[in-house]
Amino acid sequence: MRKIILSVLGVLLIIGSVFLAKYLIASKNKPKPVVGKVTKTVFIDTVKNGEVQIKIPANGSLVAKRRVEIYSEVQGIFKSGNVPFKPGQKYSLGQSLIRMDASEYYASVQSSKSNLYNAIAAIMPDLRLDFPEVYQKWQNYLNTFDLNKTAPKLPEMASEKENYFITGRGIVSSYYNLKNLEQRLSKYVIMAPFSGILTEALVTEGTLIRNGQKLGEFIDPSEYEMEVNVSKSYANLLKVGETVALTNLNKTETYQGKISRVNGSVDQTTQTITAYIDVKDPNLKEGIYLEATINGNTVEDAIEVDRNLLLEDQQVFVIKDGLLDTMPVTPVYFSETKVILKGLPDGTILLKKPVPGAYAGMLVKPFGDKETRHQ
Repeated sequence: MRKIILSVLGVLLIIGSVFLAKYLIASKNKPKPVVGKVTKTVFIDTVKNGEVQIKIPANGSLVAKRRVEIYSEVQGIFKSGNVPFKPGQKYSLGQSLIRMDASEYYASVQSSKSNLYNAIAAIMPDLRLDFPEVYQKWQNYLNTFDLNKTAPKLPEMASEKENYFITGRGIVSSYYNLKNLEQRLSKYVIMAPFSGILTEALVTEGTLIRNGQKLGEFIDPSEYEMEVNVSKSYANLLKVGETVALTNLNKTETYQGKISRVNGSVDQTTQTITAYIDVKDPNLKEGIYLEATINGNTVEDAIEVDRNLLLEDQQVFVIKDGLLDTMPVTPVYFSETKVILKGLPDGTILLKKPVPGAYAGMLVKPFGDKETRHQ
C-alpha cells in the first residue's frame, strides 16, 4: 500500500513539472509591447535677415548737474531770515541763503573806510597847489564817496609824479586794504548761485558757524546727469550727442537723455569706460535709479534671438523634415538676454524657445502658425 501511494505521488509530481515547464517557456516567448515614438511640440520662427541695431544696456542713478556744497569762509552767528534754511526750500538766483551777524566786522570796515576818506581829504590842499590839473578829479572822487556803500575805484593816475605823490601818502595801500575787508564782509551773506532747491541743511538759526564748516547742499533740479559704466569693447559706440532711451526699474516711465561727455580713459580695475548722460524732466529727482539703452552700430544681414537658443559650440537648433538638426552660426553681439547672429539663410526654420532635452534627430512638430522673425 505504501509503495502504491509513493508511486502515485511521483507520477503527479512529474506531470506537474511538465506543465510548469511548458508555462514558463510560453511566458518567455511572449512578444514585448511596441513603444511609440514621442513627438515634441515646439515654437518656431522663420529666419528673415535684416538690419539689427546694437543696443548697449547701462544703468545708474541721477545726480544734479549743478550742485553746490555750501561752506562758510567766516565765523559768526546764523541770523534768522524770512525764508527758513530747511531741506526742500526753494531759492531764486541771488536770494540770501544764510546771513551771519557781522556787526563787529562791519564796524572795522567802516573805520577803514573813514581812514581812507580822511587820508584823501588831507592831501587835497597839496593837490590844489602842486597838481592843480588833477585836483578836480580827486575832488569828484571825494564827492562820490559814501560811507554806507562800497568804496569806489580810485581815479586813474595821469602821470608818474601824481602816482608817486598819491602812493607815498599810503592812499593806494589803504584803498586795497579796505577792498580786502569789504570782500571778506560780503562772505557773511551767502547768496544762491542759481535758482534751485536746498537738499541738505546742517545748521539752524542761532547756531555759531565756524570758518570752513559745511552748511548744506544746494542743487538745480531742472537738469540731471547720470553716470554709466560701459565695457571698453563698446567704447567706439559711445558718441557725444547720441540720444539715449531711459526707463525706471518698473518700466512704467520713459525719458530721453543725451550723451554729454565720454571719459577718455579706461578704468584699470573694471576695464570699463564712463559716459555721462544729461536728462531733463520735471518728474525726476536726484538719486532716482534709471536704466539706459545706448544705440550702437547697425549690423547688416543678421537676426536677433534669445541668448539661451545659442548652444555652447556656437550652433543653433533648426528644423528639417520634422527633425531637429544643428547649424553653425556667427555671434556678433551679446546682451544680457539677446544675441545677434549671422550665418543663417533666409527661410530657415528656427526654434523660438528652447526645448528641454533637445538633441539632433528629435521628432518635433510646430505649435500653431509659423511666425516670421523681422528685425
